[in-house]
Amino acid sequence: MAILFDWYENPKTPEQQGEENMLHPRLRLNGKVTTSQLRARIQKRCTLTETDVIAVLDALSHAMGEELADGRQVHLDGIGFFRPNLVSTEPVTEKTKHKNTKVKLKGIVFRPDQFLMDEVGRVKVQRTRFPFHSSKLTDEEIDALLTEYFATHDFVQRKSFQFLCGMTQTTAARHLRRLCEEGKLKNAGLPKQPVYKPVNGYYVVNE
Repeated sequence: MAILFDWYENPKTPEQQGEENMLHPRLRLNGKVTTSQLRARIQKRCTLTETDVIAVLDALSHAMGEELADGRQVHLDGIGFFRPNLVSTEPVTEKTKHKNTKVKLKGIVFRPDQFLMDEVGRVKVQRTRFPFHSSKLTDEEIDALLTEYFATHDFVQRKSFQFLCGMTQTTAARHLRRLCEEGKLKNAGLPKQPVYKPVNGYYVVNE
């Protein structure tokens, strides 16, 4: 087996327009392993029963959570270092009042031990046959796809728009925002569960 990847074009800044496009490799995950599958593999490598492994992993999760919540770095030998990472909930300056209330946990940062890196070893990589970066569609091409789509559909959601245009989630969301700002689409759903419908006059829709 090999790690699948594809080449992704770096976004350009205004100063870089006209320069040669630079590419970087982007990993394509090859599925995932569940906790139960890991438990079974751990059990086969030691004298613990699978029930014992469940208890140890559960206790480890609680113990690590308590230490991280106290702002401590946690080191697991052979695995790596874990530490909490903070982010401000809004722009903060020296003049901002109640600054300490505008901070939240962003996530947990992980840095692997060299032992874990050695266990992964020298990886074999293979370019995927199915590129998963965004298609380079013009605004006119997107309009044409939506016109065809709305001939048989009443609405479009972000995921269906993403697959329709062959885009990443981020790029699809950006284009949907643009189409709403241009007055071509409107959100007929909830802010966090948007359902987009064409505005009268666009995509051959008449109310």
